Amino acid sequence: MNAVVVAVGLMLVLSLCRVHVVVALIIGALAGGLVGGLGIEGSLAAFNKGLGGGATVALSYALLGAFAVAIARSGLAHALADRALAMVGRQEVEGGTALKWGLVALLLCVAVSSQNILPIHIAFIPLLVPPLLYVITRLSIDRRLIACVITFGLITPYMFLPVGFGNIFLNEILLANVVKSGVDVTGVSVTRAMLIPALGMVVGLLIAVLFSYRKKRVYDLERIARAEEVTVAYNPRSLAVAGVAILVAFVVQLWLDSMIIGALLGFVIFSLSGVVRWKEADDLFTEGMKMMAMIGFIMIAASGFAEVMRETGQVATLVEASAGWIGHDKALGALLMLLVGLLVTMGIGSSFSTVPIIAAIFVPLCVQLGFSPLAIVSIVGTAGALGDAGSPASDSTLGPTAGLNVDGQHSHIWDTVVPTFLHYNLPLLAFGWVAAMVL
Repeated sequence: MNAVVVAVGLMLVLSLCRVHVVVALIIGALAGGLVGGLGIEGSLAAFNKGLGGGATVALSYALLGAFAVAIARSGLAHALADRALAMVGRQEVEGGTALKWGLVALLLCVAVSSQNILPIHIAFIPLLVPPLLYVITRLSIDRRLIACVITFGLITPYMFLPVGFGNIFLNEILLANVVKSGVDVTGVSVTRAMLIPALGMVVGLLIAVLFSYRKKRVYDLERIARAEEVTVAYNPRSLAVAGVAILVAFVVQLWLDSMIIGALLGFVIFSLSGVVRWKEADDLFTEGMKMMAMIGFIMIAASGFAEVMRETGQVATLVEASAGWIGHDKALGALLMLLVGLLVTMGIGSSFSTVPIIAAIFVPLCVQLGFSPLAIVSIVGTAGALGDAGSPASDSTLGPTAGLNVDGQHSHIWDTVVPTFLHYNLPLLAFGWVAAMVL
């Protein structure tokens, strides 16, 4: 059996059985390495080699966690909660609906903008979501809905709009690898190629918002109150310092392309201003890093898992095997290519890394089956994007969990991974197949 199928399948099954994701990733990687012929020593060596790949993002999230706690200490979380609850007024039943959809729209717009207008990707989540979580909890908004909204905003823009991260994915990775594999894409509109698959994402979002998670879900309000310190006092000065710190963090990240330096400077501003007392800075910094520790360890373990998959060499074997199963059936060919892309991306956790792997085999196969250049771009792009939502190791699911689970009431697997898999991968698979057949 293929090592990638074994590793990803075992990792997903263990995660669904509530085995911690880090443990599931390690066990899955070792099983895949053994099946792939690396042996126990080779598997461990490959896993250890890959750990460094996730260290930068993990450290970034740890520092963002410390920065987020400092923001909460400034009273910004309480100020936002007070302002939002004032909008609701005493009659929460009457005003709650409007505020609910206002918050959902705000998070959707920010998530979409984080991919293009202000390309900070997941960095906004620990800074924006925790301060709003008290209000979200007060209104009994289902956090699975928020997870689906944020994940939509993190994925759909880069797979459809050639701006920011979308320019990297669509032009520098997708089109470049299709050309490299022998297809002339002159005159091909990458936006047109990805329009139908993107509509699948929109359908998934509408189902989540209007049907699946529209009802209220009750959470323990006291737990989030303790986690976010909503009783902390605030004043105009502390709020102004928080605003300056956030602005500096964002500007520095865009300037230097470093979440680490941006978050660090934001925290330093809080310390120097006196909003965070110097003698309390060490404890507060540690508290923030603890808050994001789980996400960081998952990211590090996911990098080790991905490296083991690459070392086995069976990602390419899986892609080649799928070509052998297809024969000359275009409909079956499109479906199998999309399914292989789904499996590979769920294991690696990155659409950007999947496209170069699958394009080398899928593009010649698409040419052989008679697909147009437009359809080829759509197939490879959709196959790469499939699995970003719903992967336990993807930052598109880890990010929402980082913001929504600060009080321990949001399960990464059952409240983020499973909902996003069902609402995005299934429609994307269907719409991607339709695009392959009609373009």
